[in-house]
Amino acid sequence: MSNDKNLFPRLTSLANSLPSSVPFVAPEMTERISGIPFIARLGANESSFGPSPKVKQVIADSTADVFKYGDPDAFDLKKELEKHLKVPSENIIVGEGIDGLMGILCRLMLEQGDIVVTSNGAYPTFNYQVKGAGGRLETVPYLADYEDPDALIEKARQHKAKMIYIANPDNPMGTHHSAETIQRMIDSVPKESLLVLDEAYIELAPDGVAPKLDISNKNIIRLRTFSKAYGLAGARVGYAIGHTDLVKSFDKIRNHFGVNTIGQKAALAALKDQDYVSKVKVSIEQGRERINQIAIENGLNTISSSTNFVAVDCGVDGDFTRKVLSELVRMGIFVRMAFVPPQDRCLRVSVGIPEDIEHFAKAFPIALEKARNL
Repeated sequence: MSNDKNLFPRLTSLANSLPSSVPFVAPEMTERISGIPFIARLGANESSFGPSPKVKQVIADSTADVFKYGDPDAFDLKKELEKHLKVPSENIIVGEGIDGLMGILCRLMLEQGDIVVTSNGAYPTFNYQVKGAGGRLETVPYLADYEDPDALIEKARQHKAKMIYIANPDNPMGTHHSAETIQRMIDSVPKESLLVLDEAYIELAPDGVAPKLDISNKNIIRLRTFSKAYGLAGARVGYAIGHTDLVKSFDKIRNHFGVNTIGQKAALAALKDQDYVSKVKVSIEQGRERINQIAIENGLNTISSSTNFVAVDCGVDGDFTRKVLSELVRMGIFVRMAFVPPQDRCLRVSVGIPEDIEHFAKAFPIALEKARNL
C-alpha cells in the first residue's frame, strides 16, 4: 500500500481540530471495558417503561415494511402533530431525534467562528454540534442549579451571538422555569440571535412550564422528542417547531431518509395514545419520590425534578461523586453525573422500573461508604 497521503481524502482543518470522541460514553462501551454487565440501566434518561402496548403492536405489524425508505416528509406524523400542537404542519420538521435536529440547525446557522451562548454544564451534545459546525461557545454559570435566562440573554447581547441555548426543563439538573420566565426570555432575544429552546422533557413537566407556541416569531426554534415520555429513544424520532422560513430551510441539507419507516409509524401511534403517557407520568412521579427517599435514607438531598431523572446531591464535590459513580458501575448500576462544578456534586439517576430503582437502593449506600474510604 502506498504511503502517499495525497491518495487519500484529507480532513478539513475544522475536523482536524476536533477530538475523535462523542459527548457520552455509552453504557454498552462501559460494559465492554469493565466486563461487568449492568443490572440497572439508570443513566441515559430512557424510559424503561417503554412505549405503549399499542405502539409495540404497530412496530410488530410494521416489520414487513422495513424494506421501505421512510417518507421523507413524515407527512402522516406531521399531520398528527399538527392536531396535537395546534400549529400548521408547515411549521414542524421531523428529524433523527433532537440531537440530529441540533446538528442540522448548527450547519444551517453557523459560519466558522460564530458565537453561541449556553450554560456551563448544560447538554453537551449541543456543544458538540456547535463545535462540529465551527461555532465558538460562550458560557454563563448556573444560578443555584437553574439555568440563568437573564445571564444568557446578556451574554448574547455582549457577543452578538448567533444562537442561544436553554433547556426547559433542564438536563442535567432537572429544574425548570415557568412559562412566564421563558416567555420573558423569548421576548428579550436580540434580533440577530436565534433561541434554541430544548423541550425534550416538556411532557413530564408540570402544567404551566411551556409558553404558548408562536410560529410567527423568527427568533426561536423549539425542539421536542419521542425519546422520553413516549419511550422511543431507540427509534430516533424528534421534531422542531418554528417559523415556516426556518423550518423549510432544513430541506436544504437534512438527511431526507433519516427517519425510518418503523420509527415514523411508532411515533404516530405513540402520539395518539396520550392515556398511556399520562400513566407513565404517574409512574415517573412515583419513581422520583422513591429516589428522593433513597437519598434521604443515606443522609443526602435531591434537586426537585420535572423530568424522568433525579439529581442526587452527594454533598461534597465532583471528585467524590466520580468515586461514588465508579463504585456503582462496579456493582452493575449505570448512572451518570452532572458535568461541571458545582453541579458535578450530583449524581443523575434516571427513573427506571421499580426493580431497577431497588437495585440502586441496595448498591448506593455501599458505593457511598467505599467512596468515603478511598
